[in-house]
Amino acid sequence: MSMLTPPGMGGQYRITGDKYPRMRRPRGRRRLVFLVVVCVTALGLIGWGTLQLIDVFTGGGDKATAAGTKAHCATGPGPSAKASTAAVSTAVGALPQPGKITVNVLNATPRSGLAKDTADELKKRGFRIGDVGNAPKAYDKKVAGPGLLLGSTAAVKAALPVLGTQLSGAQLKADGRTQADRVDLIIGTGFTSLTKKEDADKALAVLAEPKPDSSTEPKNC
Repeated sequence: MSMLTPPGMGGQYRITGDKYPRMRRPRGRRRLVFLVVVCVTALGLIGWGTLQLIDVFTGGGDKATAAGTKAHCATGPGPSAKASTAAVSTAVGALPQPGKITVNVLNATPRSGLAKDTADELKKRGFRIGDVGNAPKAYDKKVAGPGLLLGSTAAVKAALPVLGTQLSGAQLKADGRTQADRVDLIIGTGFTSLTKKEDADKALAVLAEPKPDSSTEPKNC
């Protein structure tokens, strides 16, 4: 019996010679470690994918875009926008106050007393009153609407719009006169009354409010 043969082992289990069997690690442990690594990797990928889906459905991915939009909206208008606003403000500032406008009230209808009553009401609203009477033949019974406002070319963009807030639907027309602060209100056959004072005051306030170019205004954020 060889010295390598363990006690009690003989027969076919007898070990002879100088060779002996190598003891191998069990394969089951390697497989277990491999499966653990695979499972951990898979769970990590699933978790990462879940977070990405949450960001997509909750809008988390739009944070950068929202920040960029806010930064864009926070930027003030450029020099051209400021220039446009200044130009509009200058134009609005050129509008005269009612007390700077002298109005000739002329009646072009068959109804009597309209010119005086209208002139008295305009005076209460702060306008200066000039001539009061019948319209000249060129306009007598020839103004179909509520009224016609006549003035110089300069008055079309200044005094006439201010007076127009007092009579809705009145037409504005320039004639050959040069005095910009003296205008005519010719009462037409469609006239019933002046615009209510509260409505006229609102229209005058809107007219005097600066209106910058909408294309240069910053967008709402």
